[in-house]
Amino acid sequence: MSEHQCPAGETPMATAVETAEDVEVLEAELVEDHDLLPAPLPPTTTPRPLLDRHTILHPGEAVPTEADAPTYTRRDFEVSPATAERLKNKAAPANTNRNYSSQRRNFAEWCEAMGRVARPCTTATYVEWVAGLIAREMAPNTIRTYMSGVRTWMPEDQRPGTTEARGMLAEYRKEWGKRNRVRKAPAITEPMLRAMVDTCDLRTPAGLRDRCALLVGRGALNRRIELADLDIADVEVEDTGVDLWIAYSKTDQEGKGESTFIPADLTGPPLYDPVSAVRDWLSCLHRMGIHDGPLMRALTSKSRLQNRVAATTRGDYVTGDALNDWIRHRAYLARLPGWHLITSHGLRRGGAQEIADAGGDPTHQGRWKPGSATVKREYLDRAQSRAQNPWHKVQAARYGTRENL
Repeated sequence: MSEHQCPAGETPMATAVETAEDVEVLEAELVEDHDLLPAPLPPTTTPRPLLDRHTILHPGEAVPTEADAPTYTRRDFEVSPATAERLKNKAAPANTNRNYSSQRRNFAEWCEAMGRVARPCTTATYVEWVAGLIAREMAPNTIRTYMSGVRTWMPEDQRPGTTEARGMLAEYRKEWGKRNRVRKAPAITEPMLRAMVDTCDLRTPAGLRDRCALLVGRGALNRRIELADLDIADVEVEDTGVDLWIAYSKTDQEGKGESTFIPADLTGPPLYDPVSAVRDWLSCLHRMGIHDGPLMRALTSKSRLQNRVAATTRGDYVTGDALNDWIRHRAYLARLPGWHLITSHGLRRGGAQEIADAGGDPTHQGRWKPGSATVKREYLDRAQSRAQNPWHKVQAARYGTRENL
């Protein structure tokens, strides 16, 4: 028997130890020169396949794996300082951003008080929070805005479900509608408009400005922010009318822009002609040294231009609230009933109603979406319903045809 062989039944422990020691010595001798280290062995694990329920494989196409995925570096995730600055001012208007900040802060405070995680929150947390807003009897539209502000705050792939919350809100909206009737700003009719224009002293900048705001706002069916954002360069005055370029609107979130034409009023007094009103106000601005920038300007009590560049985030552009103040002030001076309820939205609403009552469709003029349910319900259906009211037939039978009335 050789010295390395073991008798039958015995365990070759000593031999194993000696062999292991020999190997260790040999390995120690081999690794002294690091330049001679062997290349690392490739991993033995197979790369995981990259498949999900949206994957489509063509016949004969290999299954994609992690090995096919690109290798990202910091460069792939970094943006330039200029881009970072643009991201700070992206998407939502300043008012929307302020509202969202307030809503998200309130939600975070509620979660902290309830011992819940605010971001990303669970669907149960989201539903419980919405239920709390309903319990406070907030307006349904306000709750919907809160829901949107909080949900868009979450990472895109971790947003809470909305089925339950929307269902609760829908039921609450029915209850709310029974108890509360939404009061809309009164429509400014043609007689009301003329009474308000009559209060404008055309010897003063404030009178010229307010007359322009009244006639342009009604003629173009402007939303108040559209009127406030108008630039002088966006206005082209012709003898036949005024062409406005609306660079951005509620239904044009991408800012493609849209042209709106206001025909001249050649039949009535020049005082109520939008072409005359715009020309007079532009001439006034030119005399004050203003040739570009916002069309609507804030004035002091002495009819001088206010320097608002550093005063507000909008700079020289007035706010929608300022426009409401101008319109309401004219309604007050005209001694209109309910003048305190009148806002610039009344110009849009009154103009749309008058167009619909005359058999027209205000959709394009007011930059509503084609087929807008609001236009159909509030203006077109309303005008048709009134025109076809059965009492007209009763009156015709009683007094003769309507043409003879």
